[in-house]
Amino acid sequence: MSTPKLRIGVDVGGTNTDGVILDLSKSSDPDRGIVAWKKASTTSNPSDGIINVIKEMFQDSHIDPEDVASVTIGTTHFINAVVEMDQSRLAKVAVIRLCGPFSKDIPIGIDWPPRLRNIVCAYRGLVNGGLEIDGSLISELDEDEVRRQCTEIKSLGIRSIVVVGVFSPIDLIYKQEETAAEIIRSIYPEANVVCSKEVANIGFLERENAAILNASILPFARRTIHSFQEAVSRLNLKCPVFVTQNDGTILPASAAARVPIRTFSSGPTNSMRGAAFLMQDHGNEVMMVVDIGGTTTDVGLLLKNGFPRQAAAYSEIAGVRTNFSYPDVRSIGLGGGSIIGRDKSGKLTVGPESVGYQIQSKALVFGGDISTATDYTVLGSSDVQIGDRMKLEGCSLEQNLPEFQRKVKSMLEQIVDTMKTSPEDIPIVLVGGGAVIAPDSLVGASRVVKPKWSGVANAIGAATARVSGVIDSVESTESKTQQEILSELSQRATDKVVANGALRESVVIAEMETFPLQSRIIIKAVGDFDYSRTDFEEIPAMVNAGVDGFADDGNHIEQKTTNGENSKDLPSTSRSLVLTKEDVMSYKPSVINRQWLLSETDLEFITIGCYILGTGGGGSPYQHFLRLRELLRGGATLRVISPQDLNDDDIIACGGGKGSPQVSIEKPYGDEDQKLINANVERILESQRELYKFLKTKPDAVIPLEIGGGNGLQGLIIGASSALDIPAIDGDWMGRAYPVSWQTTPVVFEKKAMMVPTCISDGNGRIILMTHAPTELDAERALRAALSQMGSHVGCAKGPVSGKNTKKWVVENTMSLSWRIGRAVTLSRCANTIDTVAESIIAEVGGPESARVLAKGKIIGVERIVKMGHTYGEAIIELAASQDDNGVVSTSAKERVIIPFKNENIYAKKIDANGKEEFLAVVPDLVCVIDAQNGEALGTQEYRYGLPVVVIGITASDKWTSTARGIEIGGPKGFGFNDLEYKPLGKFSKPRSVIDEFNVSKSS
Repeated sequence: MSTPKLRIGVDVGGTNTDGVILDLSKSSDPDRGIVAWKKASTTSNPSDGIINVIKEMFQDSHIDPEDVASVTIGTTHFINAVVEMDQSRLAKVAVIRLCGPFSKDIPIGIDWPPRLRNIVCAYRGLVNGGLEIDGSLISELDEDEVRRQCTEIKSLGIRSIVVVGVFSPIDLIYKQEETAAEIIRSIYPEANVVCSKEVANIGFLERENAAILNASILPFARRTIHSFQEAVSRLNLKCPVFVTQNDGTILPASAAARVPIRTFSSGPTNSMRGAAFLMQDHGNEVMMVVDIGGTTTDVGLLLKNGFPRQAAAYSEIAGVRTNFSYPDVRSIGLGGGSIIGRDKSGKLTVGPESVGYQIQSKALVFGGDISTATDYTVLGSSDVQIGDRMKLEGCSLEQNLPEFQRKVKSMLEQIVDTMKTSPEDIPIVLVGGGAVIAPDSLVGASRVVKPKWSGVANAIGAATARVSGVIDSVESTESKTQQEILSELSQRATDKVVANGALRESVVIAEMETFPLQSRIIIKAVGDFDYSRTDFEEIPAMVNAGVDGFADDGNHIEQKTTNGENSKDLPSTSRSLVLTKEDVMSYKPSVINRQWLLSETDLEFITIGCYILGTGGGGSPYQHFLRLRELLRGGATLRVISPQDLNDDDIIACGGGKGSPQVSIEKPYGDEDQKLINANVERILESQRELYKFLKTKPDAVIPLEIGGGNGLQGLIIGASSALDIPAIDGDWMGRAYPVSWQTTPVVFEKKAMMVPTCISDGNGRIILMTHAPTELDAERALRAALSQMGSHVGCAKGPVSGKNTKKWVVENTMSLSWRIGRAVTLSRCANTIDTVAESIIAEVGGPESARVLAKGKIIGVERIVKMGHTYGEAIIELAASQDDNGVVSTSAKERVIIPFKNENIYAKKIDANGKEEFLAVVPDLVCVIDAQNGEALGTQEYRYGLPVVVIGITASDKWTSTARGIEIGGPKGFGFNDLEYKPLGKFSKPRSVIDEFNVSKSS
């Protein structure tokens, strides 16, 4: 018997089920090796649609089932349920956090769209547990409390439960999430339990979000994927069954039923891979793929290598921020089955609701009673032969036709525009069964192409999907170098993907991630399917396949927490403001009598700028941004004043987070000091309270320890607390971020310790007050040793300084600088000029004399370790030979830039193809790495393999560079590079004050 060589690809969409049979050995032939293809309506039972499509292809082509090597299925079912916010397909979810005292004042879904949060986020319970970054315990798992929480959840009828523990991805010893899950299953066996560590990696809120989405869709996914298996079994096919996942690779059906979120974007990914397959004669050029199905339109950028552009370090799914591998695809509720109506103001609406797979019974053109996008398309074009045009007579659609066509064209142009990184026109490839509703020309398109077989591009992409293999290992570095370990694990990953069915010669390493504890390394390899393989096991039976698992389909369960909160009490939030180019250009901050009163727009800008000025460190400001936004929405006032307006005898507080930035993205802040919450204060505010309780005084204003990263917002948080209610200063002690608090400008100007007493708190009951120290370095060494035993991250309140000294030592107007940088990035996004966002940032920090682009390329390697509360390591960036519509492409010259870091980036060193080295920038000058796809800063904890980046160098403040002592403390010697000489990148330009520019004087 001959070796099976045919691959079946099936894509089950919300409206259509598409199938294709491919012989890839003939892919260069005019027919692309397409043996058969079929498009049919999706059925209510997906297995019926799959069976029908495959049967008809077999009949049309006389295929012998014995010749089929595999069946690969892709689906948009799961992402459709989330995008449509369909309560009938989304289960309510309860979350049990293993977190100790942390995250008490962060409700689940804090940054979700309100409607989706109210559908999904039903309950939150807090349990003692969680780990520190070094693998030690925050606290032991409270198993009795897990049982109590589970009993409460069961009484509410919620069957989808997420367990999320602080630093659970590195929990290889205690296995707290797994233990809690087993307890839940023993008490509540019918529950669907999801451990967050199985869904995503480091990043507490983002991992929790991803796990919640996974849990919400799990019951529906289990039923759907089981129906896929049934369909293949009933066809007497003996080949393996795969489901395509987000990265274009395939996942065994049984695994997909456990982590359906990994398939969320497989539909558009399949379409993009299919488009690349169909457009191979058009040359390797960057193009936009617009996949219009029956329910959604998915848009992504196809790179020259034929793969979709990957998303940034963080991805959004229906407005929910997550942190797992995901293609950069945007979805809108537009498809052939989109329902047409009018809103309250009388304007025509297209979607997002859709008749979906019922289009052939509900659309007007098929004799139904619901007007859809397909009805209008048939009416408007005689070339579209769908249904019975006669059935549209007398339906009064014609008068609305021009408005419908303008609306669809506008929707498509807008989504394409948001995906572009350049204002230049780009080829657009239309695929998908709903592509008939798209016009023949679009603003922003150099040409619009609809290739042959485009209607089944998604099935073609599924059939050509690659095999993957992942190695997740913890290795000791005592006897081997990091490079030796990576080489061995890469070989193991290659062997695994070959075992999973790939041709060895086709295997490449697709992803490589390292984690700071115990050298945990994750490597993904991918390769082409080996058609000659016949040694695959039979399709495994699904566990609990017949259990629906939906929770309370008819009754809304409010989000309840252990401290009595529920969803009605929570503010309606969305993650960020929606700003247009005109909004950004016309916006003016409110500055009255030299007090800057921050708005949410100001806060957005400052947050973006702070992270860029963090030079990789300072911790992500995202959590602090959410916290400040909630304060603003709760009525708080965030005030900023100029340091030059201080009185000489004013008392100026200072504080922020101290320790590894890796901790800050995983260990959420604890209890806030808000008027509405009667609870213990969180570690940042706790250290301030303890310090001024000891000093028996109150400060007049607060200055951030550093403007870079999350600490850049801490002055605002401290100032807005009910205990202090003081303004923050437009300035800081660093002008950037530094890993240690003795690398501050007060230390440059005074050798003795000027900021003692100092207080640190870990938020877990441990507080240390240092009343005296000879120098700030002595204080730093003692406190650093303590914080390494306190979770590697603490809140720190530095001793106050006078207004007079503040005016002498401050790096001025750095909050203004953050605002200007953030505004420039936001404007680049709105104007679709991300490809020149670096130049926009440079213009705001003084122009080419003060800053420049150091490198453009992609990260090809990252190493990290944590020691004494610092994250050490280096990033390796392969330079791009040129910049195209994608932003970066690989180069054969293999020039690289090395960026070592100690929390913050230390220098950027270029190594050419011949090994020649050139230092591009060195501390105290700023080395800032930003995501080339969106202009967002990347912290060192977010560096990962494959990310396209731009590296910007910015000249440091003259507070550092005007004296030998400043260069010694803040320069390369301050990081242990004693032989490295500092050479200024350029000329420092003092930031322009927002207060000076926008001040309006009003009489009291």
